[in-house]
Amino acid sequence: MVTMTSHERMTAVYQRHEPDRVPIFDILWDSTIERWYAEGLPQTVDWETYCGIDRFVDMTLIDTSPRFEPRIIEETSTYLIDQDQWGQVKKNFKPISTTPMHIDSYIKNMRTWNAAKSNMKPTSDRVDWDAFKKNYPIWRASGAWLYIAPWFGYDVISTRMINSETILYAMADNPAWVADMCNTGCDLSLALLDMIWDAGYHFDELLWWDDMAYKNGMFFSKQMWRNILMPYQKRTIDWAHSHGIKAQLHCCGNINSLIPDLIDLGLDALNPMEVKAGMDPVQIKKIYGRDLVLRGGFDIRNWESSLKAGEDIRIKLPQMMKGGGYIFSSDHSIPHTVNLDTYIEIVNLVKDSGSY
Repeated sequence: MVTMTSHERMTAVYQRHEPDRVPIFDILWDSTIERWYAEGLPQTVDWETYCGIDRFVDMTLIDTSPRFEPRIIEETSTYLIDQDQWGQVKKNFKPISTTPMHIDSYIKNMRTWNAAKSNMKPTSDRVDWDAFKKNYPIWRASGAWLYIAPWFGYDVISTRMINSETILYAMADNPAWVADMCNTGCDLSLALLDMIWDAGYHFDELLWWDDMAYKNGMFFSKQMWRNILMPYQKRTIDWAHSHGIKAQLHCCGNINSLIPDLIDLGLDALNPMEVKAGMDPVQIKKIYGRDLVLRGGFDIRNWESSLKAGEDIRIKLPQMMKGGGYIFSSDHSIPHTVNLDTYIEIVNLVKDSGSY
């Protein structure tokens, strides 16, 4: 079979055709890239090219935040406490290697939300037009799969703008407030995407990040999802389809109970199928493989050992790739516990075992 470009490979995946091989995608922690530099990764070459994975280009050169002024509160050689553009004060290690510790946030109630909301207008200066103009022709000529992933929705308001406890209480006590925050972010994001699309910068997929679950299931009831989250998620999927592109959802945790509803909304793809949260990618493939393209599902905890990772891949990959519709990646992202040589071994094994 002729070797395909990443765009050709992904197009085949979404058409449920079998490409030349399974596409390979993943995301690194900052601390992982630092480790890999120390292990020989050249700083002059992007890690995806060096490791030989597919070319996915993230075109998210937009700002969907309330635009608070970022400021550093405390910084040492090992950690950073700062306030970001979302108004959240957080602490994290250096280089970034964990989910940040929430300390405080500007938005706490309707009054502070309304002040922040007044800054969330879809103005042209929220788009990095210079970067689009410079890079877009290069991206397209490279045969890359182009996606855009704006920040909005439940995940953003509960982890970037406020905190999970406040939002979960509010979903019961003041659902209109939560819905307003979700819808405002969605409105802003889609308006900016309209600007980008109308300027001729087209992409292949709209992805959004919306963690709604943990290892025991959803954070909230199905009825709360229908009343508060489903409307903006449906609008997101409809926007993608009206522009002839695909819609992919990232949702960590155990969302088995929500998958049929997401299919009913028209969702095209789902990631990351988090094994440690109770997701069984092989079973999901058997039940929903005709309806959803799937990405992920390989337990990142195995990737500290090429032997464990290899055993997992040899068992599950043939079942996941059957009939197309699958993109290989970890079930979350790659932490600094994974060394460079092991990851390259994993990539090479997937290319060998994942060839059609």
